[in-house]
Amino acid sequence: MGERCPVPAGPPQHDGGPGAVPVPPAHPRDKWSKKMDFLLSVVGFAVDLGNVWRFPYICYQNGGGAFLIPYTLMAVFGGVPLFYMELALGQFHRTGAIPIWKHICPIFKGIGFAICIIGLYVSFYYNTIIAWALYYFYSSFSGTLPWASCDNPWNTPNCTNYFGRNNVTWTNFSRSPAEEFYTRKVLELQKSGGLYNVGGIRWQLLLCLFLIFTIVYFSLWKGVKTSGKVVWVTATLPYLVLLILLLRGATLPGAWRGVLFYLRPDWGKLLSTALQPFHNNCYRDALITSAVNCLTSFLSGFVIFTVLGYMAEMRDVEVEDGCMEDSEARTAPLCAIPALLASTQKKGKTNLHPFLGPSLLFITYPEAIANMVGSTFFAIIFFLMMITLGLDSTFGGLEAVITAVMDEYPQVLARHRELFVLGLITVCFLGSLSTLTYGGAYVVKLLEEFGAGCSILAVVLLETIAVSWFYGIQRFSHDVKAMLGFTPGLFWKVCWVAISPALLAFIVASSLLEQPPLALFGYQYPAWSTSLGHLIGASSFICIPVYMVYKLVWTPGSLKQRLAVCIRPEKTVRDPQVEAVGMEPAL
Repeated sequence: MGERCPVPAGPPQHDGGPGAVPVPPAHPRDKWSKKMDFLLSVVGFAVDLGNVWRFPYICYQNGGGAFLIPYTLMAVFGGVPLFYMELALGQFHRTGAIPIWKHICPIFKGIGFAICIIGLYVSFYYNTIIAWALYYFYSSFSGTLPWASCDNPWNTPNCTNYFGRNNVTWTNFSRSPAEEFYTRKVLELQKSGGLYNVGGIRWQLLLCLFLIFTIVYFSLWKGVKTSGKVVWVTATLPYLVLLILLLRGATLPGAWRGVLFYLRPDWGKLLSTALQPFHNNCYRDALITSAVNCLTSFLSGFVIFTVLGYMAEMRDVEVEDGCMEDSEARTAPLCAIPALLASTQKKGKTNLHPFLGPSLLFITYPEAIANMVGSTFFAIIFFLMMITLGLDSTFGGLEAVITAVMDEYPQVLARHRELFVLGLITVCFLGSLSTLTYGGAYVVKLLEEFGAGCSILAVVLLETIAVSWFYGIQRFSHDVKAMLGFTPGLFWKVCWVAISPALLAFIVASSLLEQPPLALFGYQYPAWSTSLGHLIGASSFICIPVYMVYKLVWTPGSLKQRLAVCIRPEKTVRDPQVEAVGMEPAL
């Protein structure tokens, strides 16, 4: 695994000849020092904060263990085939997400630009969430965690601590110490009037974000030679921490109740829901990375549900009671547990509700940690895990943007990678400033919902269609055989041509048809913000039709001739000295 991977002369197609388009000498491409550098980088990019909170939440809401069935089906028929395609495209053509399309189907080049814009939108809010984790990490270095009690300057008379106490009276206005620390100390939402008046910038979060982007810059400025070393820490540490937290969670009172709910199928709930180098074995890499991704989600489920079982035990309620939603409860996606308790007291039970979104990481789990023995230690390693998980995904996302743009404009950027990366990081930092205001959490949710939601699925759908239907599944299979020595089986071909596009189309259509009003901590987003969100989502996707029109207009010939040229891969003469990065997803 540690040897240097062989560099081939080039793919056995697109030979030079009459009509070939000369490719200017490219800058020497970085190479991964070790195969494990690449594999850890891909795993780190694929496994992110969503594995820790999104999977357990969706599992909780959709029948516990029964949800593993549709999850597995979607992974087998959608996720894994598409990831295999991504790795194979990047490895065969050895170029970034923008210029790769001249080798596949030039008229779809707008997909590459759309991917880069989506990557920027993600960096605007995702790194802010990491900055929140860094703030928590710093705050954890104290004898008593600051969210463990109601005796702090930021607490209000509504703050109520329920752990270790009996006959606690809850009202619709009750808040836990963990919620008030998150909303009133970290975010300071009380100083914001919503999106109409987000207020000033929290300088503490600004400092945290600056530190995060500094780490990102010095991990990416030299390319894979630096990031490939950093991921040995950032990609492996989370698994060590997850195991430690799982062992601790398993020893908590009531942990078995959470695990039982996690693994016991609720079929009624399920039915009620809507559904490198050239010859590197990217097939194996795709299977390994996909398996690690799924197993990480599964492991995170145990970590989260042992804690939920513990919290249910402390409150003397059933774990599944949290799946009930009452119209009188505060049902915003990031609402807090205590606010839900009052709404069902008159029914003789209380709700145990894990939050959709980052609040699962910043309220629910910290609240449980604060009431454990050794709370300071577990808080420190938990938020350190969150930081490393987030950094890994940031590395992968921004490296994809860097590679795409540098490969598209090599004459301008080849010798100035450090300056280009600095400029990109600066743009990302400036684009994140609105998320650091007192109302920054509202901006984060808006960007998360529209910046990389339905738009990324639609882009991937078009990518799959372009490769499978226009480039041709037989040609793509021939490319894979040239690299690996064997042709993809019938299962993969059927998934690429029909099943995966159908699943993506279904998800995109469902997302567009079912769009509930946005709300956060009881704040209802105004109608204009939804329109703004749609514009944000469309701003990336619009690159695809705009480039199609541009390509057709500037290509000479009749309309029929133009279409023929625009959908046919361009012939290129490859520089024999070009070195291959090889082991990176194309998009």
